[in-house]
Amino acid sequence: MCSWRRAVNMRARNPLVGGQVEPGFEPVEAAFQKTLREPGEFGAACAVSHQGELVVDLWGGYRDARRSERWTEDTLVLVFSTTKGVAAAAMAHARSRGYFEYDDRVADYWPAFAQHGKADVTIRQLLAHQAGLAAIGRNLTSKDVADSESLANRLAGKEPDWVPGTRHGYHAWSLGWYESELLRRTDPHGRSLGTYAAAELFEPLDETFHIGVPESADERVAHVEPFSPLDALRTIGSFPPRLLLGLANPFSTVSQAMNPFDVSTPAELNDPEWRRLEVPAGNGVGTARSLARLYGSLATDGEPLGIDRETLAALAAHGTPPTRGRRDVILGTDTSYSLGFWKPFDGFRFGSGTAFGAPGAGGSFAFADPDRELGFAYTPNRMGTHVWDDPRELRLRRAVEQSLAGR
Repeated sequence: MCSWRRAVNMRARNPLVGGQVEPGFEPVEAAFQKTLREPGEFGAACAVSHQGELVVDLWGGYRDARRSERWTEDTLVLVFSTTKGVAAAAMAHARSRGYFEYDDRVADYWPAFAQHGKADVTIRQLLAHQAGLAAIGRNLTSKDVADSESLANRLAGKEPDWVPGTRHGYHAWSLGWYESELLRRTDPHGRSLGTYAAAELFEPLDETFHIGVPESADERVAHVEPFSPLDALRTIGSFPPRLLLGLANPFSTVSQAMNPFDVSTPAELNDPEWRRLEVPAGNGVGTARSLARLYGSLATDGEPLGIDRETLAALAAHGTPPTRGRRDVILGTDTSYSLGFWKPFDGFRFGSGTAFGAPGAGGSFAFADPDRELGFAYTPNRMGTHVWDDPRELRLRRAVEQSLAGR
C-alpha cells in the first residue's frame, strides 16, 4: 500500500464515506459522493492506481439493502463479469511463466477438446471469444458446477456455435471454465484459476479477491440488490436490439450463453451455495482496491507480479479480429476483445487505445490504461441495467480523466 502524502478526511464531509484521495484527484471524490447520494443507491467502492501508486481508495454507503450495515474498507462484493479481467490476468501471468503461448492450440494441452472440429482452435482465439463456445445450455445448478469432471467433459464435448476464428461472440459464462481447465493442465501445480489467481496475483499485492469464497470471508461480503423489471424498462434503449431479441427466445444461442444457470436473477449467484464455487467468468468477489492495484500493475511494469514486458505489450496491443468482422454473435453489436479482455471500440470508449479491461453485470468495471499508467475499478452492490457504461461508473471514469488532465 502507498503512503498517502495528504489524506482527505472523507467522513468530515459525509459520515458514510471513507478512504483517501491524493491531491489532484478530488473530482473523483466529488463524483463518488454524488453517486452515493442518488435515490436507490446502497453502497460502492472506487479505487485508482496511477504510475504504480494508489491515488484513490474510496468506499461508502451500506453493504445491505436495509441500510443497517456500513460499507467498510474490507467489504467484499460480487463483481460478475469484471471477474473476466482477473481470469485474463491469470492467463497472462501463466503465459509469462512459459506455461503456454497464446498461439498454441488448446487441444495440445487438453486432447479431449479437439472434438467436433476444435482441434486447431488456439488459446488466442479462445480468449478472444472466437472459439464458438458461448452457448453451454440452460438450467445449470450449483451441483452441476461443483462436479468439475462432468463440467470439463461437457466443455470438451461442446460443438462450436460457429466456425472458430470466423466470428466472435461473448462467452459470458463459459470462457472462465475453459480458461481454468486449460490453466489446470498447464500449471505445474495443477491449480484451478481461482486458486492460481489468489496465489499469483493477489497475494503479492497483499489484497483480497476470491473466485470461490471461503466461509471465513462470508461476513465481509456485501448483499447484492438486483435490478427491478421497471429499472430494465427504463434503460431498455441502452441494449443492442439484437441482444434483446435473442434473450426473448429461451432456446436461442444468445439465451443459452447469457442465462445458463438455474436462478431467477443473477444476484442469486451471491448466495453462499454459489459463491463457494469457481465461476471464473462471473462470480469473483473482492474489493475495488484489489482490482485497481492489479490493473495498475498491468499498466506499468508488471511488478510485483513478475509479468514480463513481452506479455504486457501483448495485452496493450490491438487484438486480431475474426475473419468475418467485429459484429458480436451474442451481443448483437460490434465489439472488440483480446487475450481475455475487452478492448475499446466505437460503442464503448474507455482509456486510450492501449487500454484493456472487463465490465460486469450490474455496473462494475475495471481496466488498465498503459499509456496513462492507470488502473481503475468501481464496484457497486445495487445492480444497474447497462451492458457497459453504467452512468455511475462513467461519471467516476470521467472524473479520473478530469483529474489526469489537471496534473
